[in-house]
Amino acid sequence: MGTKTLHIINGDGLAKKVQELQLPGDQIIWRELLCEGPTTKEINAEFFKLRKKFLKKAYNIGAEHYEELFISEVKKLRSLKEYNKIVLWFEFDLFCHINMLSAINMLVSNKLDAPVYLVCSKKLEGEKKTRPLGQLSVSELKNHFNYSIQLNTDDIEAAILIWELYCSDDPLKLKAQIKTQTNFESLSSCLRAHIERFPNSITGINSLERNILKLIDTHEISSRNQLLGYALEYQGYYGYSDSQMQSLIKKLSLLFEETKNKILLTEAGKQALNAEKNFYRELQNNEFYGGTRIFDFLYISETHHLLKL
Repeated sequence: MGTKTLHIINGDGLAKKVQELQLPGDQIIWRELLCEGPTTKEINAEFFKLRKKFLKKAYNIGAEHYEELFISEVKKLRSLKEYNKIVLWFEFDLFCHINMLSAINMLVSNKLDAPVYLVCSKKLEGEKKTRPLGQLSVSELKNHFNYSIQLNTDDIEAAILIWELYCSDDPLKLKAQIKTQTNFESLSSCLRAHIERFPNSITGINSLERNILKLIDTHEISSRNQLLGYALEYQGYYGYSDSQMQSLIKKLSLLFEETKNKILLTEAGKQALNAEKNFYRELQNNEFYGGTRIFDFLYISETHHLLKL
């Protein structure tokens, strides 16, 4: 029997790029942003209900659109027995890694019995930083595919555990997984980035929010669009999309002011950036990362630990 391959690809942009390689096999496009909003371990009716409610409120994505974009693709995993090779195409950032962990969990839940390979962004020789897979040339992307990593049993078990902990209400246990050795080269960095998304114990803002304030303070920024461009370019391991970053900037609007051609920090914004005042109460909400209510924990930057309130 010949090889029948299933490619699971994070997002339409990358899927279009992969199609240019003309690789044999079928595709499933993973269209979710599970690094934000509530999740459950199992991707089932309860999961879909939670996600629909969150995505409608946060990004005005309707239930029918979600059915078309995500649920219809996920249903294809019911026929896993048809395949004897699975290839995961996911970027190096937190956005993609959380999606990847959920995809692996679902593969196992559907009684996967085939080897799994990972194609992930990595720094190319002579380059100063890692480029996303979608930005690579066809030949560069093909090279990444040729050197894809076969995940072993320990990798799969680690992915399932980390996804389960992400969906729990105790990120303290998740933090302990940062030192776990796996073939996921960027997983530890993504977990560190996730932990730093909780409100800072001194300022009440998280790492991403502080970065946006710092960009305003150090650059001549004339509009929200320009600020969005900077925030997307200099976000490190987060991998947030345009809509996610726009939502974050909107949330921070009480800390900056806009004139006709310039964005400046308010006095409150300067106090937050300089760790002179805590804005926990002003920014507090009921949002979730996976199974954890965000404002139930504080990040202590001096020790890199989390404090449960």
